[in-house]
This record gives sequence, structure tokens and C-alpha cells, in this order.
Amino acid sequence: MLHDFMANPHVFWLSLGGMLLAAELVGASGYLLWSGVAAALVGAVTWILPLPWEWSGTAFALLTILAAWLWWKWLNQRVDKSAGNSALNQRGQQLVGTHATVLEPVTNQFTRVQIGDSSWRAICVSPLNVGDKVVITGVEGATLRVEPEAR
Repeated sequence: MLHDFMANPHVFWLSLGGMLLAAELVGASGYLLWSGVAAALVGAVTWILPLPWEWSGTAFALLTILAAWLWWKWLNQRVDKSAGNSALNQRGQQLVGTHATVLEPVTNQFTRVQIGDSSWRAICVSPLNVGDKVVITGVEGATLRVEPEAR
């Protein structure tokens, strides 16, 4: 069998690429994907243009490093674009800038405001009346900080 691989190196590289891609399917979380793609590419190149083992091994190593680096770069650019949404899974932080309606009279600077179909506890230093429109300016735990809406 080793003699067959030596006589047809493209079979070795295509087999290696297939095994790495199959192992990736088992659950390697992307670690083997680019090595498998690189091995398949080297197999295709050695099928068309026979290369010595040294060159095909070097090509495999370089393609693996290049593909992994390009994937890493693409992922970092994608993550950086979505990093602006630091309020993910923080419902209160997502409400900052939202307009609401006062539901209860202010008592000790606390009241309740309606946002959509829910009500939230709110704190405001300005006097407010029931029905006044407010804007959420911040969040302190589960309490919203509100200010009267500018008219």
C-alpha cells in the first residue's frame, strides 16, 4: 500500500484531505477544515502536475497556514463589526434611548413606565405625571433611569 502512495502521491493527498474533512464532520469545531481543504488542493495539484514529496508537503503546510490565517482574519473582521452591540442579552441596556409612558405617580423618585406591552421600574429626579412621555437614559440593575421627553 505504501508503494501505491509513493507511485500516486495525489491519492495520498486526496485521501488525507477526505479523512481530515470527515474528521471535521465528527466535531472538530473548524480545526481540521482548512487542513483538509489544503490537502485536497495539494492532491488536485499533484494529480495535474506531479510534484516531489518535499514540494507537496511544503505546499500543504503553506496552504494550511494561509487558509487558517485568512479564516482567522475573516472571523475577526466579522466579530469586530458586531462588537458595537455590547448590549446583547442585556435587555435594559437595549432600551436606552427608547421612549416610554409614565404609568404611576412618582414616589420617592421611583415610578413605573410602559414600554411596549410591559412595565418597568424607573427612577427620575424630575417631577413627572401619569401619562407623561419620558426617554430612557440609563439602567441601574433592573431599574431604568428616565428623563422627561424634550418637547
